[in-house]
Amino acid sequence: MVVAELSDVWILVAILCSYALGAVPGAAIVARRHGVDLRTTGDGNPGAWNVLEQLGWGRAWPAFVVDGTKGLLAAALGWVVVGTPPVGAAAGSLVGWLPWEGADAATLGAWPAWACVGAAMLGHAFPPWSPRQGGKSVMAFCGGAIGLVPLAALPLAVVAAVMGAAGRGSLGARIVVFSFPVAQAAVTPLWQVGWTGMLMTLIGLLFLVRRPLQAA
Repeated sequence: MVVAELSDVWILVAILCSYALGAVPGAAIVARRHGVDLRTTGDGNPGAWNVLEQLGWGRAWPAFVVDGTKGLLAAALGWVVVGTPPVGAAAGSLVGWLPWEGADAATLGAWPAWACVGAAMLGHAFPPWSPRQGGKSVMAFCGGAIGLVPLAALPLAVVAAVMGAAGRGSLGARIVVFSFPVAQAAVTPLWQVGWTGMLMTLIGLLFLVRRPLQAA
């Protein structure tokens, strides 16, 4: 009982940290270094795609890395709390030396990893200082996908990176988003694919409730 209560606390901490991580305005910082205010240029989206439109791939790529890394690190936090590696990673416990040892996947399930990625996406979409002016969380999802199921997401990420370098980044991102659940279904239970579907639904809702954007 004590271990379970302690695990619940760490799950909540990981989710809150993931939200804070997602709220880091990485793309806006990259743009400001080049004298661009994303909220007053392009479509006003403070995400990597607006940086790409304003600065080109050669100067925009760090924004993609930062936004994707937010989701990747959030997934890592979730897996640390669960106490197992991501699906498709090497076997063995990540947290055998930590105080919540025993809170393994059999006890908690893998849901905290997906919850942390979702929290990072919400942080990107609804930063506390400007909840109505966040991004669409596409890159946070893409980075989170790599952290959740690297075996399925990494090949797609390579394809997207190549397409981005060739000037087809928007199409590459769509390939990752829509192909990931299909690839995931080959290596995880279908109910985990359902969790991914919930994250994708969040992106769809963001596109519906905010003005149309190329991506975010």
